[in-house]
Amino acid sequence: MINGTCLRNAMISGANNIAKHKTEVDELNIFPVPDGDTGTNMSMTIAAAARELGNLESDAVSEVSQKAASALLRGARGNSGVILSLLFRGFSKGLENKEVADGASLAAALGLGVDAAYKAVMKPTEGTILTVARVAYEKGKAAAAIDNDPVYVWAAICKGATEALATTPELLPVLKKAGVVDAGGKGLCIIFDGMMSVFKDGYIIPSEEAAPQKPSAVEGDFFRNAAAEFDQDITFTYCTEFIVGRDSEITTSPLELRAYLETIGDCVVVVDDEEIIKVHVHTENPGNALQEGLKFGQLLTVKIENMKEQHRKAAQANEQAKALAQAAKAAAPDPVEPTEEIGFVAVAVGEGLKTLFTDLGCSHVVSGGQTMNPSTENIMAAVLATPAKTVYVLPNNKNIILAAEQVIPLVTDRKVVVIPTRTIPQGLAAMLAYDPDLGQPENLSQMTQALQSVSTGQVTFAARDSEFGGFRIREGDILGLDNGKLVFTDRDPIKAAIKLTRSMSKRDTSFITLIYGQDVSEEQAEEVRKTIQAKVGSHADVTLVNGGQPVYYFIISVE
Repeated sequence: MINGTCLRNAMISGANNIAKHKTEVDELNIFPVPDGDTGTNMSMTIAAAARELGNLESDAVSEVSQKAASALLRGARGNSGVILSLLFRGFSKGLENKEVADGASLAAALGLGVDAAYKAVMKPTEGTILTVARVAYEKGKAAAAIDNDPVYVWAAICKGATEALATTPELLPVLKKAGVVDAGGKGLCIIFDGMMSVFKDGYIIPSEEAAPQKPSAVEGDFFRNAAAEFDQDITFTYCTEFIVGRDSEITTSPLELRAYLETIGDCVVVVDDEEIIKVHVHTENPGNALQEGLKFGQLLTVKIENMKEQHRKAAQANEQAKALAQAAKAAAPDPVEPTEEIGFVAVAVGEGLKTLFTDLGCSHVVSGGQTMNPSTENIMAAVLATPAKTVYVLPNNKNIILAAEQVIPLVTDRKVVVIPTRTIPQGLAAMLAYDPDLGQPENLSQMTQALQSVSTGQVTFAARDSEFGGFRIREGDILGLDNGKLVFTDRDPIKAAIKLTRSMSKRDTSFITLIYGQDVSEEQAEEVRKTIQAKVGSHADVTLVNGGQPVYYFIISVE
């Protein structure tokens, strides 16, 4: 059975594991544009749960899973982070009112999470994290029918996730062409594996950046049953594990080895068969333990870890994380009573863009965008600080919409309406389309129609080498995007902005807005404006706005 302490440690271990491998997951993203990468978003999402669990002492799996699910939901960033939070929200519902969990309970709880994740996505796509989670659940459910041991079932879940991950390129041609697996699915496998480390061996993957040693295949399920009984307090410094290949000529009983180890340490486990002796001990003298083991044969594997140093680093990281969380909380706006009828919250980055949305009527602009997706909690704080009975939220990025939608059930004292704006120009068009004389349904329809009538161009740079959309891309290349589609590469952002705007302008174009970023001078931006105005003549107005945004040299709105 898995108790609350074990589940808490498993969640922390899973968070530490994805934190270690987030760059590896980020690099699986096939689109070369700088963005809120999958590994980073998943790591930041589950880190919110790890911080909460670090202060929780409970032996009930229901309380631990509920605390984790609540923190994950509020900390969810990006689509991958939201889906991860939904998986564990369902997991929490499956473990309600349970003190401990067996294998069948773990599998069934994961199944509820999979159902919630599929329902939350408007058009579920196979070959993504959804597929990995679903197959993992199916394998876990089948395993539970054979053996209800939670370690056996979670091993099947991990194996099912890994096998499903390997199939993602066959399900999504874009992954196959790029020669990678799905990033979200990979992140989920890493989290599950981190949890397995605790379920199986009682070992919490540490939070420091150096990757821990992986147990060798010969160690198998060693210490699985004993791990739950190990003391949490660190009396001795070194966790010492080794396997001895037994010398057939030595007839001394392994009980004598155990008796000796108990004189130099605690948490002693000695398991033997005809071929090997497996040993675990916490001691100040690992060398003495190894020397005693050599009396029974040759050492096959050895692992020695400084538990006090691990604990110190973990505590240090936890304190740093808490300090960051407190700072973020202090910076959040204070909640206010909903006294007005309508209010607006937008997501944007860049002082010019923030001022633009504020001037159009937004009470709060949440800092965030392509490279840093704000969390559900960030957006919720802005909503609660908006003194309105109905608050319209403009995510202005396709990877923030799902996180914004999670605010809706969390806020109970006012209505939250998410307008699915995928770009800054769409957000501006939606704001301009709002009519205070219309009701909420009519405005929702009108604002949605407005965002669909605007085309968005973006000039940015390639964050990585890639082959995408028929282009061979090198890091640093300038990219021209027409409504998210890569249409050309260049070496000069000014020339690229002119080329992209001209290609997007049609005979019926009436308005063109050029929003230039922090890396473009006013003179350069004016050069683009003049060139475009000369091209379109008098039939379209060309407006220049200093957005001050990072990453994007130009954001172009064409209506």
